[in-house]
Amino acid sequence: MWIRTTLSLLLVIGLSGCADNQTAPQNHTATISTSAESRYQALRLTPEIYSAAKGDLSNLRIVDSSGDEVPYFINSEQISSNSYNEVYDMELINSYLKDDMFYFDYALASISLPDSDIIATSLEFATSNDSFAKELNVYGSYDNIHWDYVQSDTLYSINGVSKLEIEFSKPQKFTYYRIELSNNLEQITFTSVTLVYNVETSEESYFVESLKPYFNVESADKNTVITIEGLQHLKLCDMTIHSKSTFNRNVTTEQGFTYEIYNLSMNNVSYHFTTIPLNGSVTYGESFTVTISDGDDKPISIDDITVRYYADDLIFENKADQSYTLTISQNPTTATPIYDIERYRNEILTGEIAQATITDIQYAPDNTVPERDYRAIFNMVMIAVTILLATITTLKLRKK
Repeated sequence: MWIRTTLSLLLVIGLSGCADNQTAPQNHTATISTSAESRYQALRLTPEIYSAAKGDLSNLRIVDSSGDEVPYFINSEQISSNSYNEVYDMELINSYLKDDMFYFDYALASISLPDSDIIATSLEFATSNDSFAKELNVYGSYDNIHWDYVQSDTLYSINGVSKLEIEFSKPQKFTYYRIELSNNLEQITFTSVTLVYNVETSEESYFVESLKPYFNVESADKNTVITIEGLQHLKLCDMTIHSKSTFNRNVTTEQGFTYEIYNLSMNNVSYHFTTIPLNGSVTYGESFTVTISDGDDKPISIDDITVRYYADDLIFENKADQSYTLTISQNPTTATPIYDIERYRNEILTGEIAQATITDIQYAPDNTVPERDYRAIFNMVMIAVTILLATITTLKLRKK
């Protein structure tokens, strides 16, 4: 009986030694300060958040004061739209009938002549006629002698619904335009015709933020190594070295790209280039290094460093009766959330969005248990089993 009890005890000891006593990891948290100016908020992530989060940001969650998860999407760029509109008056210089075709010839009015070339995207008409629909051909000319076909289109005005504009399939540079109608039984006339240049352009720009990180400088083997801390998971734009030294050196990033930097003054003219492109590279380690090749020269004196990085916004809906917290899960299996708000991102981004900020970050304690030496536990169990077996054998021999 006592042998079975002893074996059970040894088994319990072994299992308890191998048991995982880790508790569920806690979350880091950050307080979100919102603005009442807009329904939607853009929370700009900081280097501290990037460092605490996973590289793909999949463990970020926004939680309201009721404890409910708040949907969001990540936005990494801003799209700005610009429109340019120019209107040129046209004057009728000729109208006639030829082979059952009716023609209106227009020229750019002298008061509308600009100093540069004319570029037009459409012709706009005004008329007092109603209840008509006319197919027409448009021709263009530079000299009122040689005419080039532009395109065909339709003008109409029926029961208050009208289309009195011809949009060119591509921008035109003619100063004369001819309108050709197959017939003009309705005796349509135009009270005015204008040439229009209307262009809308959109420009995409990334959110670029800057910081002055902690860095360390070491010189050895004719190289100066700069080690920068606090850049984990940041998409790096560039790095600027601030120095009063005079130099012309090559610098190599940890990705293996080499650039020339210099700070020179010759003939009372200064030549300065100390910004190293980092091209959106991401560092997943705790530090980022660049190496300056000094050769036989004395290492340069580095006063400061500025790093610029591409930032992200979390876009979410703000409700007046709620406050919000950003949580950073420490569970390594946390997956990227999928929210319906992602489907409406284009509509949301074209509206008013207020800027939210992070006001406080609270880091959860490290509850991880040091990794156990299971080999030592196994050896202890085996020794105990060996002693037990030896004891049993001894007792049996004594009985004999």
